[in-house]
Amino acid sequence: MASKLLQLKSKACEASKFVSKHGTTYYKQLLEKNKQYIQEPATVEKCQELSKQLLYTRLASIPGRTESFWKEVDHVKGLWKNRADLKVEDAGIAALFGLECFAWYCAGEIVGRGFTFTGYYP
Repeated sequence: MASKLLQLKSKACEASKFVSKHGTTYYKQLLEKNKQYIQEPATVEKCQELSKQLLYTRLASIPGRTESFWKEVDHVKGLWKNRADLKVEDAGIAALFGLECFAWYCAGEIVGRGFTFTGYYP
């Protein structure tokens, strides 16, 4: 166990040295590659304008999202009406999807409790 810990420590040191050596170069390359997305000058007014653009763009996309949602609901209703025609594979996929949703719910609850399994902090 101690040898694994020493290996982990040496790998972390190597990674830290690599980042300190090449991190600035990567950062500069990233900014240069994506400079068309950078707003100059970065003023408070420009940030507020971009924030409003994002908000209203998201609000404008709601009708399309609700339409897609109702299409999915109609598809599920059709599958439920013809459930005798369902294959075992389809039922298994649906069960796994439900299990995954439940697992994400449980993970969210654990994170919300401050990474405790027994209860919330007082």
